[in-house]
Amino acid sequence: MRILIANDDGVLAPGLTALHGALHDYADCVVVAPHEDRSGASSALTLDKPLRPFYLENGFVGLNGTPTDCVHLGVNSLFADSVDMVVSGINLGANLGDDVLYSGTVAAALEGRFLSRPAMAFSLVSRQADNLPAAAAIARRLVEAHDQLELPPRTILNVNIPNLPLERIKGVVLTRLGHRDRAAKPVKWTDPRGKEGYWISVAGDAEDGGEGTDFNAVMQGYVSVTPLRIDKTHYEVFDHLDGWLGKLGMTNDA
Repeated sequence: MRILIANDDGVLAPGLTALHGALHDYADCVVVAPHEDRSGASSALTLDKPLRPFYLENGFVGLNGTPTDCVHLGVNSLFADSVDMVVSGINLGANLGDDVLYSGTVAAALEGRFLSRPAMAFSLVSRQADNLPAAAAIARRLVEAHDQLELPPRTILNVNIPNLPLERIKGVVLTRLGHRDRAAKPVKWTDPRGKEGYWISVAGDAEDGGEGTDFNAVMQGYVSVTPLRIDKTHYEVFDHLDGWLGKLGMTNDA
């Protein structure tokens, strides 16, 4: 079995090393990751320049592209037709609720599933690496059990692990995505030469973080496992929209 490991924190990130360390004796693990931090890249593909892989002494492959580029190139070219699974992470920082729309960590897993490989994304709910060993142990257990799981097509697992030692993690729960409040306004900044710019500010707090959400699970000390699908079609509003378009005379009655 061969697992392609990717991330969005960059090829030198400690979470990537921890995930590889947890899985390397379970499967043949190959790593393709951005050469720099590409957090927030979502599912972007690089179309305006060539992708140039470079090889580190530890065998990891760095790429001048996005997390999605890494999986796309890894599955289709660098390790063509030999990748059985895609695992992304371990991200330092939560990917809860609306975060999944922007997350490069989640996007890497989605690209893997889009290419017909089972895929999981792992995030530690902390910017600090102290409890990475616990997160890596959780990732190992879930990846080991993946062959017992039959998910619908184009579905991945988004896993968020509380920032706790392994012995203090209460368990694993199935969750839905919560919802964040609006992010703080961009922060205006002036460089030493007087040129103005802006920093995107911090994400909003949980607006919908009640029971059953990924926010609530990690706050209570549980690992959150949320199934995500690529199909974002809102089927529940079809009847309403059909009636609305009909009133406008814009439906196709053929």
